[in-house]
Amino acid sequence: MNAIVTDKDTSSADLDRLAAIAGDVVRLARAKGASEADAAASVDLGLAVGVRLGEVETVERTRDRGVSVTVYFGKRKGSASTADLDPKSIALTVEHACAIARHTEEDPANGLADPALLAKTIPDLDLWHPWDITPEEAIRLGVEIEDAGRAYDPRIDNSDGASVQVGASLTAYANTLGFVGTERSTSHTLSVALIAENESGMQRDYWYDSVRRAGDFASAASIGRKAAERTVARLGARRLSTRDCPVLFAPEVARSLVGHFLSAVSGGALYRRASFLVDHVGKPVFPSWMQIVERPHIPRGHGSTAFDSEGVATRDSDLVRNGVLARYILGSYSARKLGLQSTGNAGGVQNIVVQPGADDLPAMLRRMGSGLLVTELMGQGVSLITGDYSRGASGFWVENGEIAYPVEEITIAGNLREMYADVVAVGRDVDPRSHLLTGSILLERMTIAGE
Repeated sequence: MNAIVTDKDTSSADLDRLAAIAGDVVRLARAKGASEADAAASVDLGLAVGVRLGEVETVERTRDRGVSVTVYFGKRKGSASTADLDPKSIALTVEHACAIARHTEEDPANGLADPALLAKTIPDLDLWHPWDITPEEAIRLGVEIEDAGRAYDPRIDNSDGASVQVGASLTAYANTLGFVGTERSTSHTLSVALIAENESGMQRDYWYDSVRRAGDFASAASIGRKAAERTVARLGARRLSTRDCPVLFAPEVARSLVGHFLSAVSGGALYRRASFLVDHVGKPVFPSWMQIVERPHIPRGHGSTAFDSEGVATRDSDLVRNGVLARYILGSYSARKLGLQSTGNAGGVQNIVVQPGADDLPAMLRRMGSGLLVTELMGQGVSLITGDYSRGASGFWVENGEIAYPVEEITIAGNLREMYADVVAVGRDVDPRSHLLTGSILLERMTIAGE
């Protein structure tokens, strides 16, 4: 396994070896007395280069390997993992998992996934695009991104640096139900953070791009310029007086609103009754025009996968239909705790798509009229139990549909239940750099705490 590389010519064979390891692990677990077992074997490789003010700061190659195993002795469960693929280490890891299971309490919800739900076919989702870039080339690319940003405006007099990150992942999963599945994927990122200063003070901002295939990147120069535009635009930021007003979340922060919703309808929070959306399937959460769907098979999607972490087949499905919560987000364990069926979400959601509207960001600003455009959020002041929401924010005050001036050091507050019901519109300016795909989101009203 030490010979595994991300070369296109060997990755299929590498996956076969990982599948063989995962299969050997579950057979060993059965031989040790487990009634059921599953295992995952993976190799993750990466290159990360950081430059600052034209000089190399970091060059790091990573190679992480691992095997994780879960065993069941009836309804008792034990899990263990190792970063060593040596057979002796794997055997010891299985022993540890079995020992843990023998000393745990039974839980009726424990067990593998329903065999009928396991993936029967694994489509090619076009996720494998190794980037053949040398450290020297990555350094030059990082310098190019940073130089483009620094040259944009003389007020940009410093930098937090640019980075180039290259990643590849090979994973195999097997269980004692006879399922064996393998997936390979790549993920690459370019980013830069810049600092600008004038008589009003200093401001920092950034930009990035994240893709499966390096050929899909925006140009290095455009990433640098975008970061520079955002940084300079923040100069002269003011505080606002406390008020209630419309709030427009830019796409890159709007997905956090979607993320809070997903957490609130996820099985773990629901069976613990730690969510403000307990018992809400079939009830309205958003306005009647709003649709949110899961699309796990988008080619080169950031969250695309053919099966979840239990081998359950993923499929397109509605999450919110006409504003009404259509289902929860469940793996096998949480589904059994709730008396329901897995939705293929063990390990999390895949690509979540908020149906976009017709307006781009300028049109959304005009629709808002006067209010706050939020471009950055800080802090973790969100309670899933009550829905209470309070986070630090910065962005721009908008007058008559036009950006008037930048704002900072404010807090926006509300309750997610009311915030979701008060969504006015979703823009068509979808941010593609995530598995949560949404445009800007306009809320009718929130409280701004400022001066």
